Amino acid sequence: MSNLAEQTNDPSQVVPAKKAAGRKRAARASVISNTCLIAAKLGVGLAIGSVSVISEALHSSVDLVAALMAFIAVRVAARPADRGHPYGHGKFEHLSGTAESLLIFVGAGVIIYEAIQKIGEAGETGGVVWGAVVMGFSAAVNLVVSRYLFKVGRETDSVALVADGAHLQTDVLTSAGVFVGLALVWLTGWHWLDPVTALVVALLIIKSGWDILLQSVGGLVDASLPGGEEETIKNTIGKFSGRYVNYHDLRTRQSGPERHIDFHLVMPDEMTVEAAHQLCNHLEDALDQAVNGAIVQIHIEPRSVCTEIDGVYRCSPARTFHAETM
Repeated sequence: MSNLAEQTNDPSQVVPAKKAAGRKRAARASVISNTCLIAAKLGVGLAIGSVSVISEALHSSVDLVAALMAFIAVRVAARPADRGHPYGHGKFEHLSGTAESLLIFVGAGVIIYEAIQKIGEAGETGGVVWGAVVMGFSAAVNLVVSRYLFKVGRETDSVALVADGAHLQTDVLTSAGVFVGLALVWLTGWHWLDPVTALVVALLIIKSGWDILLQSVGGLVDASLPGGEEETIKNTIGKFSGRYVNYHDLRTRQSGPERHIDFHLVMPDEMTVEAAHQLCNHLEDALDQAVNGAIVQIHIEPRSVCTEIDGVYRCSPARTFHAETM
């Protein structure tokens, strides 16, 4: 622990540094596993001439590109804020997730094209056993890796790792589907099941890509935090209600692993600047703990320049400007 604190030059940065290191390890594991599985699927698929196995190799190739993008994204997003990026680099993870979803659509299109070309073609039944073996092995490996990515992604609020985990989770389902399809081809001799299975795989891939696209774009357009987190924020602020008059204009958004919260806080006129400052510090610490890390901005307003409307204090811009410039 002490060495990590020394490397960051700030003991308060030990936890963020550990989270960043965890994100990098998870992204690296995803890259290695995808590379090995692609080689196995492509080799077996070409050997037995199975379009469903080859389509899974193409799917895993998309996953590999996505894993590489996630690996780069988490490294960039971990960089501290600088002059050119005063709010940090968190949105690089959202950009990565958006690009990953577009790659998924391209991969699905290739699979659909190849599957349609193969419908009606005859093939050998004997080699499908090897295809089933590699698909079963792939499903098992990706199940373990996807759970690891989800765990680390949720613990460290990494959009890129969660997106990568979603890729691999879909790969588990598609690999299992191809496994079943190849088993049926071996049992029945119906070779048309192979390209049909590939088409089902493509549809599942498109669904996964759409879900990732919606999540990633939400971060790029500064969508609010989920309702449950906003409710937690409101409850946390409410715990200090005895020390302020009212609060309003609450806004939230997420940028990579960082959550941003800002709101206006109405204070009693007799409260000193020092007391108001201490209250804001306590609020910031409480919110940081409540939502697993937050950057909080609080605008303080005196009661005398605000008007109560239906129990909510709203401050007059003109009066506020006059009070602040006096």
